[in-house]
Amino acid sequence: MTLRRRFTFFTIFWLIFILILFNIFVYLFVIKITMRSEEQLLTNKANILLEDSKISNSKMLDSIELLQDYYNVNELMRIVIPNGTVVNTQGSDPELLALKPLFTKQHETGMTYLEGRRVLFMKVPLYEHGAVIGTLEMYRKLTLLDSYLQVLVIALTITSIGAILFAIIGTYWFTSRLTSPIQYMVQTMREIDRSGKLRQIELGSKEQSAELEQLARAFNQMINRLERTFDRQKQFVADASHELKTPLTVISSYAGMLKRWGRDDENVRDEAIEAISTEAQRLQNLTKSMLVLAEAEQEDWLKLERFDLVQLADETADMLHATFGRMIRVHAPKTDMKLIADKDKIRQLLVILLDNAIKYSKEAIEISLQATKGTVRLSVSDKGIGIPDDDMPLLFERFFRVDGARSRTTGGVGLGLSIAKRITDLHEGKIDVFSKPDHGTTITVVLPQRK
Repeated sequence: MTLRRRFTFFTIFWLIFILILFNIFVYLFVIKITMRSEEQLLTNKANILLEDSKISNSKMLDSIELLQDYYNVNELMRIVIPNGTVVNTQGSDPELLALKPLFTKQHETGMTYLEGRRVLFMKVPLYEHGAVIGTLEMYRKLTLLDSYLQVLVIALTITSIGAILFAIIGTYWFTSRLTSPIQYMVQTMREIDRSGKLRQIELGSKEQSAELEQLARAFNQMINRLERTFDRQKQFVADASHELKTPLTVISSYAGMLKRWGRDDENVRDEAIEAISTEAQRLQNLTKSMLVLAEAEQEDWLKLERFDLVQLADETADMLHATFGRMIRVHAPKTDMKLIADKDKIRQLLVILLDNAIKYSKEAIEISLQATKGTVRLSVSDKGIGIPDDDMPLLFERFFRVDGARSRTTGGVGLGLSIAKRITDLHEGKIDVFSKPDHGTTITVVLPQRK
């Protein structure tokens, strides 16, 4: 069932339920008010009769003038003495006259039905010198009330049916306007699924509800994100293809040369083997970096733990010093610097930054650690060749190299800083680069100290 039909049915059923309760309330309220008014009329009439001295005299109970002045149409007034005999009667309605007289010493008030019509009655004991000498019976047909109730039922029925019809039309019109943006969104999604081309939803007029506008904006943001993701994937595939093509071409060329005529020439053979080995190693490094970058796109890539950042920096510096024979100094406070993060990824981040500093500088490398206001600042500084200002905005792009030819001699593939930025982003940190050509580079990473 569509949302429009569900909303329409719910509204109609809820309206019918409310109308039923309202009509019942109005019907019962009118009956109660009218009955109270009619009962008060009989009470007032009885009080006036009791003030008449004749009604307190057993010898005057059969006087015609006693009840005649208080009689109204659709009423029956009579006096019943203790033996059950009616001594005085005023009334002409045969149905009321057919009612059996009953002597009682109790004051009674109530309602009975004759042929489906309401009849209000009141029975009042009459006293003479403290003794009950008779009972005053008063019956009043509520013909006017029944007529009013019939008119009321007809009026409530007509107005309820009209309200339901207007509600159906209004609800259908309203739900049509309400669901039209949703239908447009569904149509857009189906068009995207059919054509494979991403499209945004055009925001409607100001009359559109805030919730639907938020839904449309969220959908457009998702489409923008998908477009950026697809563009990055296309760019990644194009860049990866370009980067893979060069080593594969070199390997293929030297392999072909060896196959054709290089087997007998020792110098050519050695050159080809060295070139193939170098390019194969570069191809292996490139593939490894691409796999790491692909894994870094996953949101659950991190495994958080608590560790000492100073100790990690010392261990990494000692390892790279032993490997490359370069001086790496760590400047940190004497106290421990605890950090909750992925220890292996932070080590990988340090290795990437130190590896770049080792490749493009000759002097000692400085690592600075500092903790301030819930954050940890990690800086790697070198006094190398630096980075031109024009290349700074593209520094963290995949496969970007400041100098392509020079980077090939150092074995770089242009993915290290992209991986470093991804690690920083997943830790909700920030990475900045400060560099001046021929004076060196400083890369600073600021990470939050999680609790």
